[in-house]
Amino acid sequence: MKNLLLIALPLAMAGALFAAPETNQKRPNILFALADDWSFGHAGAYGCEWIKTPNFDKIAKDGMLFTRAYTPTAKCGPSRSCIITGRNPWQLKAAANHWAYFPTEFKSFSEALSENGYFAGMTGKGWAPGVAKDEQGKLRNLVGTVFSDKTLEPPTNQISDVDYTENFKEFLNAAGGEKPWVFWFGSTEPHRAYEYGTGVSKGGKKLADLPHVPPYWPDNEAVRNDMLDYAYEVEHFDKHLGNMLAELERRGELENTLIVVTSDNGMPFPRVKGYAYENSNHLPMAIMWKGTIVPDRVIEDYVSFIDLAPTFIEVAGLTAEQSGMHPFTGRSLTEFFKTEKSGKVVEERDHVLIGRERNDVGRPEDHGYPIRGIVKNDLLYINNVEPDRWPGGNPQTGYLDTDGSPTKTEVLKSRHDPDTKKFWDLCFGKRGAEEFYDLSKDTWCMNNLAKNPDKASAYAGLKKQLQEELEKQGDPRSSGNGPVFNTYPSANPVERDFYKRAMSGEKVKADWVNESDFEPDFPN
Repeated sequence: MKNLLLIALPLAMAGALFAAPETNQKRPNILFALADDWSFGHAGAYGCEWIKTPNFDKIAKDGMLFTRAYTPTAKCGPSRSCIITGRNPWQLKAAANHWAYFPTEFKSFSEALSENGYFAGMTGKGWAPGVAKDEQGKLRNLVGTVFSDKTLEPPTNQISDVDYTENFKEFLNAAGGEKPWVFWFGSTEPHRAYEYGTGVSKGGKKLADLPHVPPYWPDNEAVRNDMLDYAYEVEHFDKHLGNMLAELERRGELENTLIVVTSDNGMPFPRVKGYAYENSNHLPMAIMWKGTIVPDRVIEDYVSFIDLAPTFIEVAGLTAEQSGMHPFTGRSLTEFFKTEKSGKVVEERDHVLIGRERNDVGRPEDHGYPIRGIVKNDLLYINNVEPDRWPGGNPQTGYLDTDGSPTKTEVLKSRHDPDTKKFWDLCFGKRGAEEFYDLSKDTWCMNNLAKNPDKASAYAGLKKQLQEELEKQGDPRSSGNGPVFNTYPSANPVERDFYKRAMSGEKVKADWVNESDFEPDFPN
C-alpha cells in the first residue's frame, strides 16, 4: 500500500499541474536543452563508455530515458522548425528547408507560452540558421529573449565562448520567480568545427577507447581523433547541463521544472547529419520532472520531435486551440508522465515518419535532395524522390550537405583507391530510388533489402502506410506538387547559384567545407 501511494501521489500531482491556467495551481517551468549534432547512443545512460555524460545520465535515472526518439529531418534549421511547431517539415512550407525564411503564419511554442503568462528566454543557438520576421518585418525571437552576453574562456579554440550557465542564471534573475518560465538551452556543441586532437590532448581520451568505427568510414588515426574531438564537445554540453540542474536545485525550482534533453540531428559526419539513415534521425532523449514523473524508466515507444510542442503546451495548462498554434501533427508525451510503465507503453506508437527537403545545396538550380521515409518496428523504408541527384551535394561544389572534417577528407581520399572506394560510395555515391533496412540486424544501414523477395510484404506495407499518412498530412509531394520546395528562397546568399558559379570556373567557397573537398573535374 505504501508503494502504491508513492506512485499515486506524483500522478495525482501531474493531473493537477495540467489544469487550465486560470486555476490557482502553479504551472511548471520548462527547461529544454538541445545539443547541436549529437547522435543516439552517445551517452552513459545508453551504455557508451567513450563519452562521459553524468548529467544526462542523472536526468535519465531520475526521469525517463527514450530509446526510440527521432527527428523528422536531420538538419539543424528544419529539425528545430518541427520542434517549435509540432508539425512535420512537409507541413511547414519554407521551414522544411535549411536556411529558410520562417513563414509568418506559424507560431512557436515559446511564442504561445509567452502570450499565456510564461517568461521565455534562450541562450546559445535557437531556431537557426535562417531568418524569422513578423508580417511587419520585425525580427521574431522564436524561442524567447536572448541571454548570451555572458562569456567564458572556452576549453578549445572551436568551442563557443558563450557561458551557457551564467546566461541561464541571468535569465532566472530576470524571470524573478513571479511567472512560470520556459528556457531554451541551445548548445552549439558538438557542431563543427573542432580543434583537432583535443579529445586526446585535453579530454584525456585514447584512440583505443573507441570500441569501433562505423563501417562506412575508414578506421584510422584521423577518423578516431575526429570522433574523440566530437566526444569532448558533447561533454562540454553535458557539463553546462549539470550546472543548470545545480542552479535550479539551489533556487528550489528543480521539482517544479520539466526538463527535456535531446539533440537536433545526428553527428556532423559523412552519411549521418543531413541524411535519412538510422544514425541521422535517431537521437538521444531523456525527460525529468521530479515529484511528477515516476523515475528510472526506459521508454521503447517511437516518439518524434513533433511531440514536443504539444507536450509543452499541455503541461502549461493550455489546449491546442488556446495556444493559437497551427493544429499539431504530434502527440503529447504526457501519457508517459501519467504511468509507471516501462518498455513499450502505448501500442499505437509503433512508428515515425522522416524525410528531408533542401539542406545545404550546391546542386544545379539550388535544388534539394527530397526524401520521405518511415521507421516502424525496427524497419526503415526510404523513398529517394530524385535519385539522379547527388545526395550529399555535387562533387564540383564540395559535397555541401556534409560538413568539412578530417573524416570527410579521409572518405573522399578513399575514392581514388579501388580497395577503399566503398567508403566514398556509401557516403557520397548516388542511391537507388528506394531503400529498405532491417534495423534489428543492420543498424548501420549497409544492406539494402528493397529488392529482397523475403522482405517484399513488409516493404510494401511500409511504403503504402507512408504514402497514406503523407496524403493525410497534406504533403505537397504526395499530390505531385513537390517542386514547390525549390521555389522557397534561401536566407543564405552564399548558396545562390553555387553550382553554376563553380561550373563556370569561379573559385567559390563555403565556410563549412574544406577547399580539398571540391572535385571540379568530376563528371556529371
